[in-house]
Order: sequence, then structure tokens, then C-alpha cells
Amino acid sequence: MKKLILLSLLFIGVIAFAQTPAWQGKFEQLDQTLPTPNSYRNSAGAPGANYWQQRADYVIDVEVNDDTHVLTGKETITYHNNAPEPLTYLWLQLDQNILKRNSISRQSQGGRVRDSIAAKSLSYIGVETSDYQGGYTISSVTDAAANKLPYIINNTMMRIDLPAPLKSGEKFVFNISWNYTEYDRMVFNERGGYEYFPADGNYVYTFAQWFPRMCVFDDYEGWQNKQFLGNGEFALVFGNYKVRITVPSDHIIGATGWLQNPKEVLTKEQQERFETARKTFDKQTWIVTEEEARKKEKVHSKKKSTWEFHAENVRDFAFASSRKFIWDAQAVRVGDKTPLAQSLYPKEGNPLWGKESTKAIKNTLEVYSSRTFDYPYPTAFSVHAANQGMEYPMICFNYGRPDKDGKYSPRVLEGMLGVVVHEVGHNFFPMIVNNDERQSTWMDEGLNSFLEGETIRERYPELDYKTGLPETIIPFMKGNKNVMRPVIATADNQANNHGPNGYDKPAVSLTLLRTTIMGPELFDKAFKEYAQRWAFKHPKAADFFRTMEDASAIDLDWFWRGWYYTTDNVDLTLDEVKWYKVKNTSVDPEKNVKVKGGDLNAQKSKSTDKVADFSNGPQEFTVIKTPENAYGDFKSRMDDKAILDKLQGKNIYELTLVNKGGLVSPVIIEWTFKDGSKEIERIPAEIWRLNETKVIKTFVKEKEVVNVVIDPNKETVDVNVEDNAFPRKPAVSKFDELKKN
Repeated sequence: MKKLILLSLLFIGVIAFAQTPAWQGKFEQLDQTLPTPNSYRNSAGAPGANYWQQRADYVIDVEVNDDTHVLTGKETITYHNNAPEPLTYLWLQLDQNILKRNSISRQSQGGRVRDSIAAKSLSYIGVETSDYQGGYTISSVTDAAANKLPYIINNTMMRIDLPAPLKSGEKFVFNISWNYTEYDRMVFNERGGYEYFPADGNYVYTFAQWFPRMCVFDDYEGWQNKQFLGNGEFALVFGNYKVRITVPSDHIIGATGWLQNPKEVLTKEQQERFETARKTFDKQTWIVTEEEARKKEKVHSKKKSTWEFHAENVRDFAFASSRKFIWDAQAVRVGDKTPLAQSLYPKEGNPLWGKESTKAIKNTLEVYSSRTFDYPYPTAFSVHAANQGMEYPMICFNYGRPDKDGKYSPRVLEGMLGVVVHEVGHNFFPMIVNNDERQSTWMDEGLNSFLEGETIRERYPELDYKTGLPETIIPFMKGNKNVMRPVIATADNQANNHGPNGYDKPAVSLTLLRTTIMGPELFDKAFKEYAQRWAFKHPKAADFFRTMEDASAIDLDWFWRGWYYTTDNVDLTLDEVKWYKVKNTSVDPEKNVKVKGGDLNAQKSKSTDKVADFSNGPQEFTVIKTPENAYGDFKSRMDDKAILDKLQGKNIYELTLVNKGGLVSPVIIEWTFKDGSKEIERIPAEIWRLNETKVIKTFVKEKEVVNVVIDPNKETVDVNVEDNAFPRKPAVSKFDELKKN
């Protein structure tokens, strides 16, 4: 390439650079940070040619005692080794052991005693306030021939030693018997549990993490057997489930999977209503009415019934059971599939739940499917629970309860809709796009929170729903960085940042990507590509980052680096604005003499040394003749006079921008002109690539400008907009604010 000697001219709008502090490489590629692509996960962010994953199939029989709350189960697990290497032992998760008194979670719990503290809060600082004895009791672990297998329990993990190495392509069948006492969800802030209703003496059970489950073994790190400490949720293996659940015969059950024996557990009338619901798309069908549920509350059956559910290609299994349940359902069209949206709730949830729950399931399945892939499962349950939102394949537990008189505020409605959409949405992330929640919370909670906000704003436009909008994360982003962690940090190491970093910050970042950086069309294509590539697989952070770039042709390494690997924030300052006009000068092309005001070869006007503002009018500057051979062999097609004539009468504005927060960002400029009109101008984040802290950029405008504002619509999460405008607005003191009041 020929070397060009470039002459920087103020008026052609190039960027001027000031001396910069130490370079931090904000625009360098993430190649050295991300894992090296290989045949399992390729450089485009897709599963590689040799991608593999394990499989675990379950056959489970379980019984729930409604008097003692003891769950007793036995399971047969068929573990398929698809890894290229043999295994000599297996790891399983025993998540209920987090409630044992000597669990790592309890022993490592910190807290301080204050002058006064709520009694229930004592448990959060490590004080034992309950007599509950939690955790699994493992009765037996045997192989398919009923021979005992050696095992070791390490807190929330169990290792089973195999009698012989399990070679690639082989499977191993083994059995586990266990029991544990279910806990009161109103006492323990966990994900399942029961709620007791003293007015009628009944329980609503939500069973989660209720059986020993296989850990993930993958190409990325081998066994993912990190202890369950509470915040970090789960890494799980796909498989098929056949589950038989025995409960009192007057209970209704909702579960992962499809009910196999409706004739054995439902009345003839309930069966007919169920079949009607499967074919009805425009309204709900009540399979169990509130009146029928109220009658069952008064008579506690001593008989038992066994419900059987089958589920294919799921990563987990959960269920809910109660005689209090009202049950309604409605069919949904998603592509060529017709999943059944189903809701279970006690009378205490009405009228809110009967009106809104199933409708919210329908809205979620439709919007999420349009953004990712068609919902593949046959059903989606929303189950009413008092104080927790939690997700599992095809079923979730959601809060939102009206007052005793049935009235509810707009806030309760919005909260209920938000949690139903969010938890049903988790069917997509991570139940199908199956990331490791324990280490990368943001990959499911963040992506899901983003789509939650998109869904509610699309289907409930009357709500002022904020989730995923830039303004919601500003208070966190401007907080104390000494206690912050980056988004990429593992869930249990987030301290007080788990909510903002796992949910809010990544959701906002995706909104920023879609609306400001990539644009909806490119973002939606790339996001859908990621979802479809990794459906029913185990993606990692690098797979998401690489896919979003691969499918959009946009280099986003600067974005991932800033938003996910640092605690920087966006804080741009419009430090200075100068207004110029070209001095009224023209040239006789033959004689090269000045006409009307000066020689083209004149030196720079001294007036440019004076800072201009809009009240003092523009400062003039003189354009000098381009020196001979200033560009070497390169010859411009536009001569000096043509350039001069093009700029005559134009308004030239020089903006100085300072990056105080460290997080590089696009620059969005709102120009307000003298005639009252406005213009939005968008400068990509690459403006910072050569100087990460300060840039000077020049703009040419036809009309006079009276006001300049950076980030006028608060798109970029700028934590301080007081210094984003020119002319500056005088700061209002607290004293002046008090005077107004």
C-alpha cells in the first residue's frame, strides 16, 4: 500500500485526539480471554463437528404423605456416556442437603446483630430459628442387579464409584432410594416447599429439587459438581422421564410432562373438560372450578391415587399437588404445534389468577417462540405459590395474590404478570437452551429478563413496564464499585450484586444492543440464531458472544468486555462546544488573488483562539490553500475552491467528549436548531477506539444550533446526564429545591 501524507482539516469532520492516560485496550479482541475454539465448540459460536453431551433417563416412583410431609422415592437412572473418554465414577446433586444444619451454605453464612432485628431475619444471619431437620436420607444405592454400589456424600454432591469403567458409547443403570421431609416455604426462602392454609387445614405443595439428579459432564470442564450454595442454580442433563406420583386421591397434580393415565385419576367430567380445553384456542376451560375446589377442601380423602407423567428430552422434573387447586386450561397455536397452557391455583388466588394466569402463559409462548424457536413441549403450567417465582420444564411456581376481599392493586397485577411471563419464559432459557446456571446466571436470567420485558411491553402496552429498560439499572451502575462484581462472575460470588448482575444489567445490555447498537433486525436474527443453534444443548458464554457477532457482522468484543467483564459505567461529558463559520473568502482561479476578504493562503484567523458559544455567535476561520504534494501521489478530485464554496454559509460545530465512566458507548446527539426543529445523530462506539477517554469531533450543519444534548432519550445508561447538555443548565442547589417546596 502506498504511504499517504494526510493533512488534517478541521472542517471535514475528522476526530482530533488529546493526550490520553494509560491505554486499557477496550477495543482489543477477546481472543485471549475466551476459550480456544475446537471441534466441540467452533469459532463461530456453534456446536462443532464433534460436539457431544451426556444423557440421563429416569424412571421414578414417589409418594407424598400429606400428614407428615415426608416424600419417599425410588428411581432408576440410565446414564449414557457419550463422552470420548471412559468414566470411573458418577456425580449426582443432592440439593435438599443445603437445608442440613452443617451445610456449607449455612456454615459460611455471615451477618451481624443490630439493635433490633425481625425474628424471621435471624435465620439470614446464621441463627437457627427452626427445628426442621432438612436434607436427604439415602436408603440404598444399587446397580441393575441390586448389588450395592459404593458412594460418598460430600455436602450437596454424591459420588458413586462404578464397578468397571464406563466406556464411550456405553450406558450404566443404577437405582437410588431416598426420603426427605418437605419444608414450609413460608419459613425457608427456598424454591419449593408447602404452604399451609389454617382456615381450611389444607396444603399446597410445590416439589423442586426433590430427587437425586445427575450432574453435567461436558467437554468444557468435565464434571460440573460445584456445591449448591443457594444463589447459583443448576447444571443439568437432558433425558426422558417416566414418573409415578402417589398422593391423596382428592389432590390435583400439575407436573413436567404429559399425563398418561387421566382415566385413573380424573372424573369423567374432568376428562371431558380436559379434552375440550385441548381443542379450544379462544378461551379458557375450567377443568376444576372454584366451587368444586371449595367442596374438596372440606373432605380430606384417605384414599390414594397415582398420577403418571412422561416427559421427553427435559433437563429436570418438578410437580405441584393440592386438593385446593382450581384448574383451567387453553390451547395455544405455536407454529404447527398446539401446546396446552394450564394454571393451578387455590381460591385465594382468585379472581386475579382465573383472569390472568393462563392468558399470560399464552402470551409468553407466542412471543418467545417468535423470537427464538417454536415451543416444543406439549404443555406449560403456571402454579400459584405464595412467595417465590421458580421455573422447571413445562411447569413453574409463581406468586401474586389479591387481598382477602379479592381486590388487587395495579402493582400486584404487574408483579403477577411479570413473574408468570418470566418463569414460563424460562422454558426457553435455560430449560431448552441449557446453560450452566450455577456459573453463568446471566445466560438464562439475563436473556430471559430481556424477553420478559419485551413480551409485556408488546402484549400489555397499558402497563408502564420497566424491566430491561436502561433507566432501571442506572442506580446500580453508579453505585460503589468496591463491592461490585462483573456480570461474568459466578452466581455465588456476586455478594449483593446477584439480582442486578444476573437479571437487570444483562437484560438492559441486550436492550441497548437491540435498539441502539445493532438495530432490531440484525439483533433479532442473531439472537434467534443463538437460540436455535443451542436448543437442547449446553452453551457457554463464548458461544453466545461469538454467535451474536457471527450472525450480525458486528464486532462486539468491546461491548462484551465492558458490560460483562468490568464494573465500568457509562458517564459521558459534553465538555465543550465551539461554533465556527468559514470566513467569506473566494479566489480568482487564474490570478490566485484574494477577492472579498482574504487570500486562500492566509494563516489561521486569531479568532479561533476564542471559545465560541451560541450567545456570542460563531467565530470565523480562514481556509488556507492545500500545500503542493500534501497528499503525496494522491490527488483529490475536489479542488480547494469547490471545498470552500461547499462550506460557505454552513455552521460548523466542534464537540469535545470525555469518557468519565470508562465504559465505551455509542454517542447519541440531539441537535436543536434555531427554527425549533431537531435532529438525532448517532455515532458508533468505535469513535473511542483510538482514544478511550477523550475525542473531539466536528460537524457541519445547514442551520444554526441553539442546544446540544448527549443521550437525550437515556438509551446508553449514562449515569450522570447533568453534564450532557450545552449550553449548560445551571445546577439547582438543594437549598433552591427546598425554597420551591
